[in-house]
Amino acid sequence: MTGFLTAGIIRTALEVGLVYSLVALSLFISYSILNICDLSTDGCYTLGCAVGAVVTIAGHPFLAIFAAMAAGICSGFVTAFLQTRLGVESILAGIIVNTGLYTVNLAVMGFSSNVSIFGTDTIFSLFSGLSGNKTFTSWSKLLLLALLVLAVCFLIRWFLSTTLGLSIRATGDSPAMVRASSIDPCFTITVGLCVSNAITALAGCLIAQYNKTCDINLGTGMVTIALASLVIGETLFGKHKMMTRIFGMVIGSCLYRFIISIALRLNVPTEAFKLVSALIVAVAIATPRARELVQFKHKQRMAMRARKSMQGGRADAEN
Repeated sequence: MTGFLTAGIIRTALEVGLVYSLVALSLFISYSILNICDLSTDGCYTLGCAVGAVVTIAGHPFLAIFAAMAAGICSGFVTAFLQTRLGVESILAGIIVNTGLYTVNLAVMGFSSNVSIFGTDTIFSLFSGLSGNKTFTSWSKLLLLALLVLAVCFLIRWFLSTTLGLSIRATGDSPAMVRASSIDPCFTITVGLCVSNAITALAGCLIAQYNKTCDINLGTGMVTIALASLVIGETLFGKHKMMTRIFGMVIGSCLYRFIISIALRLNVPTEAFKLVSALIVAVAIATPRARELVQFKHKQRMAMRARKSMQGGRADAEN
């Protein structure tokens, strides 16, 4: 097992899993909390990656994070505007924005399909340079990503417990009730999607600095990966306490990356990874239902046995 999954493979799986967990947290806000299917995730992820890469090349790796998040907020605002003000269905609004972002991303990247930031300082290289210790240097990326994701988790938990956050949660449960409480659901939806897309763009910026490159097709299928992580997390940890659900997204994302790493070690063709992702999502979604069916069948068998034993007892009493 040690040879099958080396320390380097496990470390890389955790690092990429933590980046993907931010997209899962974004989908958690839009899909699980607001009950909105935001299909602009792929384009917004690439947008964050493109903006982050360009600003990092300019010599501002830390500013790149805030620039990418600002770009994500703009993307979320456009998606929300189409839904709330123009009456476009959420799925169609996401598709429209995602399609438009392809050209926007190309423009940000100077109409080049790929941008390299090799030889430029990133937040990871600056953080690893804080110490000359080899162990710290090897694990510095994982440590920094863990700190960033932990901070985002606690910020999301805090935000969702504020008055505005509770209004956003209520909007997902019942827009009519929110409207009856003199709260504008258009405003809460807009804020929720802006926050969601800001986190998606943050993930894109981090992956750009992590890989030291940005590709126009980098975000393709990201919504599927995020959905797989979300479903795995909710399947394992359920829908109970908010903090448990949030950390469930992170753990689900890391588990997803471990599954992909195992597939890589088993020499599964890279062309089949989309199929693997689809199967993971299908299995994760079907697991709760399958568990309920198994429990129902077990209760049914127990009831049948109890009924037969009662009938047998009555027959003996009559004899």
